[in-house]
Amino acid sequence: MNPVDDLAAVLDSTSALVAGVSHWDAPTPCPEWTVRELVNHLVLGHRLFTGVLRGEAGGSLDPRTADALGDDPVAAYREAVVRLLAAFRQPGVLERVVEVPAGRVPGIAAVHLRIVEELVHGWDLARATGQEPSFADDVAEREIGFSAAKLGDLPPERSPFAPPVPVAEDAPPLDRLVALLGRSPS
Repeated sequence: MNPVDDLAAVLDSTSALVAGVSHWDAPTPCPEWTVRELVNHLVLGHRLFTGVLRGEAGGSLDPRTADALGDDPVAAYREAVVRLLAAFRQPGVLERVVEVPAGRVPGIAAVHLRIVEELVHGWDLARATGQEPSFADDVAEREIGFSAAKLGDLPPERSPFAPPVPVAEDAPPLDRLVALLGRSPS
């Protein structure tokens, strides 16, 4: 499977979760973020990666310093998704080395970083809003492999994740992914 197609499918599932939000000020599994701040973080991240992939300046990832959602968070999220996918579909982008918050990576790694970010924060959003995420198990499985292989490459001071949490080996792939990245699926 093309990882950009995986990203598109994950973004589509998260779009449905964003569209289903009714309480934007609800708390999330990310202790310092409300639902609105979490979605804002995703939009800012999409904009940052879009800019990087297009060779432009990215912007702030701190949802407390920039409001990317305006009066229509669902539309803002969808617009950021369209632009991000267009940026990843540019010829040669997956082979190019780009500078992202995790460091200098090939474009193929950048797309996996966005997939993981979207899966984990999509899980956070689903938990916060009482929705059921509809991410494909095979995509989550691929990202478990990517994440497990790459976690050791991150310097401890740059790791955005908590230590892994124990989870049953037969747990659903999304639960195993979020546990690998420090969230408790129970």
